[in-house]
Amino acid sequence: MNHFELRPKKRSAFRISLGKAYYRMKRYIEWYTDKKKYAKTTKSEKLPYISFSHRTVLLRKLKDVDMWYQHNKVNNLKIAIQKLDGILIKPGETFSYWKRIGTTTKAKGYVEGMVLFYGTFQKGIGGGLCQLSNLIYWMTLHTPLTVTERHRHSYDVFPDSKRTQPFGSGATCAYNYLDLQIQNNTNQTYQLYLYLTDTHLVGEWRTENEELHSYHVYEKEHWITPAYWGGYLRHNLIYRKVFNKQKKQIDDEYVTENHAIMMYEPLLESTQQEA
Repeated sequence: MNHFELRPKKRSAFRISLGKAYYRMKRYIEWYTDKKKYAKTTKSEKLPYISFSHRTVLLRKLKDVDMWYQHNKVNNLKIAIQKLDGILIKPGETFSYWKRIGTTTKAKGYVEGMVLFYGTFQKGIGGGLCQLSNLIYWMTLHTPLTVTERHRHSYDVFPDSKRTQPFGSGATCAYNYLDLQIQNNTNQTYQLYLYLTDTHLVGEWRTENEELHSYHVYEKEHWITPAYWGGYLRHNLIYRKVFNKQKKQIDDEYVTENHAIMMYEPLLESTQQEA
């Protein structure tokens, strides 16, 4: 872990705006020239088998965050889900989170929500959609689908005393340059099924045939170390164990490595959860 590379860099608002414009244009060009076969077919009828399902709480009370951010997030999730629910990823196809959702504008009904920004948060149109990308990424780690692009959170913003998943098991998103892309290298079609209840965001990966394997995702080498410029850095490795139909472990696969700048004291006692 290179502390010099992780040290926060101060950039002007103009520099940040210019950088976003550059990387967004670069992504647009990539979408139309990279020759990937992007998933675009949706099907309202559900495929028969559930490969993996997961749910996350919609409304969380976070330290120093007004609850209107959470309520507006639910509105934004409802709109984004309409673009993703029922999408089929056929063999050889790639799912692109942002190519499916598109821009998050007021004209489409999106409202201001919480957007993480350089270790803190601010309001932004379409804010809160990281909860959806986090859910899809976590579910995908429990399937044979291949994650070809995922971006980790650079800052660990909220204490995680009630965390139920390993640190760094989510996928941050920002239109359109921080994308989540998933490729289907299997021989069967997968379907993404999403919906909201009164309390949860719920997702499923569904398949045509029953899965032959199951997965357990876990972390290794979870460290918290002081940074030379002050504060703390957090690190871990994500792995997954692979089991056959008889529940016998047949593999132990490396998934990814995470580093993040902690924005709170490591031993802070809190009942708050990460968004």
